[in-house]
Amino acid sequence: MLVRRIRKWYEATQFLREHGWLGYAFAVLSSTGAMYVRVLLSGVLEGFPFITFFAAIVITAFIFGWRAGALAGVLGGMISAYFLLPPDWSLDGHGVSNTIGMAFYVVLVSVILLLTAAMHRGFAEYAQDDRQRQQLNELLESRVAERTAELQAANQKLRDEARSRAEAEALVRQMQKMEAVGQLTGGIAHDFNNMLAIIIGSIDMAKKYTQRDPAKAARAIDHAMEGATRAAELTARLLAFSRQQPLDPRPVDANKLVSGMSELLTRTLGGNVRMETVLAGGLWRMFADPPQLESAILNLCVNGRDAMPDGGKITLETMNAHLDDTYAATHAEVRPGQYVAIAVSDTGEGMSADVLSRAFDPFFTTKKPGQGTGLGLSQVYGFAKQSGGHVKIYSEVGQGTTVKLYLPRYVGDDLPETVTLPKDRPLEGAASEVILVVEDEDRVRQMSVQLLQDLGYPVIHANDAKHALAMLDTDVTFDLLFTDVVMPDMNGKQLADRVRERRPGTKVLYTTGYTRNAVIHNGMLDRDVSFLPKPFTIQQLATKIRQVLDQK
Repeated sequence: MLVRRIRKWYEATQFLREHGWLGYAFAVLSSTGAMYVRVLLSGVLEGFPFITFFAAIVITAFIFGWRAGALAGVLGGMISAYFLLPPDWSLDGHGVSNTIGMAFYVVLVSVILLLTAAMHRGFAEYAQDDRQRQQLNELLESRVAERTAELQAANQKLRDEARSRAEAEALVRQMQKMEAVGQLTGGIAHDFNNMLAIIIGSIDMAKKYTQRDPAKAARAIDHAMEGATRAAELTARLLAFSRQQPLDPRPVDANKLVSGMSELLTRTLGGNVRMETVLAGGLWRMFADPPQLESAILNLCVNGRDAMPDGGKITLETMNAHLDDTYAATHAEVRPGQYVAIAVSDTGEGMSADVLSRAFDPFFTTKKPGQGTGLGLSQVYGFAKQSGGHVKIYSEVGQGTTVKLYLPRYVGDDLPETVTLPKDRPLEGAASEVILVVEDEDRVRQMSVQLLQDLGYPVIHANDAKHALAMLDTDVTFDLLFTDVVMPDMNGKQLADRVRERRPGTKVLYTTGYTRNAVIHNGMLDRDVSFLPKPFTIQQLATKIRQVLDQK
């Protein structure tokens, strides 16, 4: 601490040392001052003629160096010899005590000069070291700055390359997306044009032969109906692929569902395909839409059959499965947890890696023209994802293919059973079962009213929710509200809520062709909602109306 202070004082007086003559002038002044102080204190300092000069020597040597200090020492000795010591003293032996005092003075001055010289040298070396440290720091900082600039330039270059790569990848993805959209729209246009050709041509033929040949007219109408049905099925498959088909998931016993499909699968697959089922014991229940699950299993089995033109074996297997975090991390949109899996395996040709990578693309097919739409696997994929599940394909060329469909395990209470009509239950309505039809599209409303009247139901109708609510203020009664969901001003769900507020217990059947609406959320029907998707046939309408009316 003391050395640091002394060094600070030394550095503070550096500007004085820059002028050499100041040191010698200061030596003369300090010696003169010391003489003056000694004279003033002569009564107190009797017998110490040199003592006041030591302070002058120390200060002078400290500030200006040993040369100025030596001058102050010589001047102090001369002044003391001529003015302070007795006149009879000499260095040849007279006045021994004064001689000793002079010798002591010389020794002390020498020591002071040596110490200050050493101190000055130390401080100079320290200053030089400090300058070198500063130079090194400056050099280091400059090199760090240069290296930082180089790193920043390299980093910017990497960022530019990454941005360029990202832009290129985005362009490739966009091109792939446009290619997929082009393939999708091209496939839709092709299939719909074929179906429209059937419908339009058949209707023209029916109009032509209505009077001349009723039998031909009837066949033409059947062909038009077949084309329209195929168009509706294509729309349903597209909705399944886009995960927007309305689903009504329920707890499902997969073993029971697969067993119940055995006759349908055997009839569909043909005689040259052997069907085998392996049902797991202690199987959990899954949560899925039963009709859509049956459709997915049928699609997978038909694909397996088509992969075995010379016949073979299809194995349908059920199992419990747990997909862990590791599996979920390597598969997009998979949530870890418990699932029920249905595996469909065939002994067919298998898939190459290229075909496997595109297997779920819509309208992608390896079948010959006219033998498939390329929507089967994409429909299964969309259904699985919309249901919160997963689908995985394992295939090897020449060995066959296994498709595993994972659907979430259901853990909870049983849901109310859906009404299943007895086979001998007539679908016609009774005169006491009045239906209110609310539909803003005139032609659809007229068609619905006509179909219901043909089924024997008394029908009243309104073209929007406002007119329907106005009927509640009259004495008009009805047993079922058959309403479109998407309507201007007030949707079907809001209308049904208002009707049930004023007439509790009124049964409601919703219909719509739009998949995102007030009764369908995330592709799932709301609980306890009865729904009939558009388009529908008279048979589908009759069955659904009867189910809703028979519900307790």
